[in-house]
Amino acid sequence: MKYFIIPIIIVLILVTIAFLFRRKHIREIGRLEHEKLQIQNKPIFEEMMKVKQLNMTGETEEKFERWRNEWTEVIDVFMPEIDSMLFDAEDMIDRFRFKKATAAEKVIQEKIRHCDKRKNAILDELNELIGSEEKNRIEIEKLREQYRLARKTVLAHQHAFGMTVKPLEKELEAFMPKFEEYDELTANGNYLLAREIVITLAAKGDQLSKLIQEIPSLLTDLQNKIPASIRELRYGSREMEEQGYNLHHLEITRKLQDIEVSIEAQMNRLVELEIDTVQQQVTEMLDIIESCYDALENEVNARHYVELNFDTLETALEQITKLTRETSDEAAYVQQSYRLDEKEAKLPEISSKKLESLQKKYDTLKILVAEEESAYSALQLELAQITEELELIAMEQESLASRMKNLRIDENNVRKRLETLTRELQSVDRKLHRGNIPGIPDDMDARLEEAEEQLYLVSQSLQEVPLNMAVAENYLTNAERVVHEVKGKVEELLENVMLIERIIQYGNRYRVSNPEMNERLLMAEESFRQFRYAKALEEAATAVEAVEPGAMKRIEEMLKEHA
Repeated sequence: MKYFIIPIIIVLILVTIAFLFRRKHIREIGRLEHEKLQIQNKPIFEEMMKVKQLNMTGETEEKFERWRNEWTEVIDVFMPEIDSMLFDAEDMIDRFRFKKATAAEKVIQEKIRHCDKRKNAILDELNELIGSEEKNRIEIEKLREQYRLARKTVLAHQHAFGMTVKPLEKELEAFMPKFEEYDELTANGNYLLAREIVITLAAKGDQLSKLIQEIPSLLTDLQNKIPASIRELRYGSREMEEQGYNLHHLEITRKLQDIEVSIEAQMNRLVELEIDTVQQQVTEMLDIIESCYDALENEVNARHYVELNFDTLETALEQITKLTRETSDEAAYVQQSYRLDEKEAKLPEISSKKLESLQKKYDTLKILVAEEESAYSALQLELAQITEELELIAMEQESLASRMKNLRIDENNVRKRLETLTRELQSVDRKLHRGNIPGIPDDMDARLEEAEEQLYLVSQSLQEVPLNMAVAENYLTNAERVVHEVKGKVEELLENVMLIERIIQYGNRYRVSNPEMNERLLMAEESFRQFRYAKALEEAATAVEAVEPGAMKRIEEMLKEHA
């Protein structure tokens, strides 16, 4: 049986595989057939008939004939070839000649793609032609209307366009041949060439609209606004010079002459319709004119500032000089009792030298103001600088005076804080010695001595003549830190001593029944008698916790209740 079953199974497998391949190729043939029908059934001839609405001459007629011949070739030549190849491929599949069928399918696919590509090319060209005709028709009407409006505007407002009327008319005349060329191309069915004319006219139309819109404004600037501003600036400059203003540094005359030369050049460019260059130059001229107005206004404001503040400056200089002398005298007197910072001690001398320099500057400025030959903007700048430096000196002197005034107050504050710290340390010392403790540990004695030494340093610094408050305040800060630290340590020590006593009392109930605990408590008591309170606390707490966990927490709560 084995010899019969195995071959049968192999045959069945081969047959199954063959039918699976056959089904796959049949599906592929069906897909190719569907793609072919999609192309074949496309109503290309109906689409081409839309061209009949156009002028069937020239370019349009040539394209129509080419499209028709190409599509006829696709339908009458390529489609029958594809049908024949599909039939042959189906025959190969039926004979299970799958390799040849695959090769045939690839060829069919390529032919279908070629036909589809030709179909799409025809439709794209067709749509482009029809679309060009429609766009041309709409846009050319807009361009004609734009042309009529531009011509009407130039003729009706010739005075606004001045010498640019003829160049503009020349530009307008260039439109008519293009319109005629467009009409001729359209009549001859050359819609794509006509499209190029429309695009060219649209660009020229935009440029012409810009010219018509901008030229009147530019002419107004060049012929009226800028010359009027020049006249006004010249008149204003002369009037200000007659009133004593020195304006040579502003170079207004030269700037105005340059603008006048530039006006003539821009008028020539405007005749050539170089509008972009003219716009840029006009903007620059207007900016220069505006800067000239600003400069003149600045001189007027500067004169007002000088006249308003010059006399005030002399008074301020006298007052601050007097304040500096008084501060210097006060500093000399204060330094007999107090030591000033090196920088503060030198400040009166430095300020006096600065004031001498400022006095010289003021005297020079006074001469310049009297001569009336300097620009007020320069005088204002010098005056403002002197004023600023004077204000800075005044602030420094006032700050030093306030500092010296506060030295006595600072000294009294240090003495009061020293007395408070001394009393606080004495209270801590009494509290420690009155406490129910066997003795005072060495480290605590050392802390108390250090605190006393720091207080002594503060006291000694206050005895120095002259008194250096910075040193005294520094010593006081250190003393405060040390006293507060020793106070905290003493309170911690007394609390620990009380806690040790309560722990031992609490643990006495276990001494008889627990020899080990008794031995630990004896060690804690020995440490306690040796003033080793931290060790005693650790030993006693460990002993009680070992016998009764949580006992320490209860003992601490009891102490808080009795505190």
